[in-house]
Amino acid sequence: MEINLGRLAFDLDFHPSSELVSAGLINGDLHLYRYGANALPQRLLEVRAHTESCRAVRFIDGGRAIATCSPDRSILATDVETGSPIARLEDAHGDAINRLINISETTIASGDDEGCIKVWDTRQRSCCNSFDAHHDYVSDMTFVSDAFKLLSTSGDGTLSVCSLRRNKVQAQSEFSEEELLSVVIMKNGRKVICGSQAGTLLLYSWGCFKDCSDRFIDLSPNSIDALLKLDEDRIITGSENGLISLVGILPNRIIQPIAEHSEYPVERLAFSHDRKFLGSIAHDQMLKLWDLDDILQTSGKTPTSQAAEKDSDSDEMDVETSPQKNKGTKRKGASIGNELSTSNSFFADL
Repeated sequence: MEINLGRLAFDLDFHPSSELVSAGLINGDLHLYRYGANALPQRLLEVRAHTESCRAVRFIDGGRAIATCSPDRSILATDVETGSPIARLEDAHGDAINRLINISETTIASGDDEGCIKVWDTRQRSCCNSFDAHHDYVSDMTFVSDAFKLLSTSGDGTLSVCSLRRNKVQAQSEFSEEELLSVVIMKNGRKVICGSQAGTLLLYSWGCFKDCSDRFIDLSPNSIDALLKLDEDRIITGSENGLISLVGILPNRIIQPIAEHSEYPVERLAFSHDRKFLGSIAHDQMLKLWDLDDILQTSGKTPTSQAAEKDSDSDEMDVETSPQKNKGTKRKGASIGNELSTSNSFFADL
């Protein structure tokens, strides 16, 4: 399936339980679509979310709202059913906000163009953690719930590890010669994989973040802009040349190219809630939904987790006990249905 967004998109996200997908566009618009295996995608919402580009989108509050961020330094929560703004946090950062991820149903993390990362408690409507993690833009983030740590990559070529319990940057890699653009956790938490501007995958062993333990240099001459973990042994990569590939980790190998979005750079990749579809956006202004079974069938494996490959590294993830009971250059749609109630909890009354 293909959706012509009409403008360059910077991010996409799938609803956690329904056939809905959202996209943030360069003109500040937020789009929401309903998709299905046997029906054409239907646009439900087109909302002017920000005065500048909408760089990141994430469903929050169990999918009842969408959080977006922008170079205008604001974070907005939009009601999924009505498209109405729930709350806007102005001046959330001192600089343009570039990335946004979920940590739990009630916490999100945002990263800006100067390397600052903030964690927001959406119930208390406040910033609960702040880290000066990098010296350049935050390109990607991932949360490790068992260790209660936030990992981030940056245009300054470093990988940082932020401890939410200790509220400090616990570790940082040495500066790489190229920008680090994407990050995932593999091998049951023992390996951190980073995609770089030079097309190299850098592999870090958990607990040994100063320098990478391995480099996969044969993947691509083009930058690896997006990484998506398929299972503990395989990742899906999105490259500057528009190729989407299936890649094995330890042993490092290109299993196969699985799709070609276009000749333009792949900006982001994401799975649908049931992992039936792989979503991709690129600089061709298209959002494409790929049938995951179809594009993986020649690889000889299904998209379920496989047993981890044995390697020489025996590092274990250090686990902290969690606290008491997780960059890019208006019409209101029809109601989505009764299954999604109106959200009013995120940043309420800000």
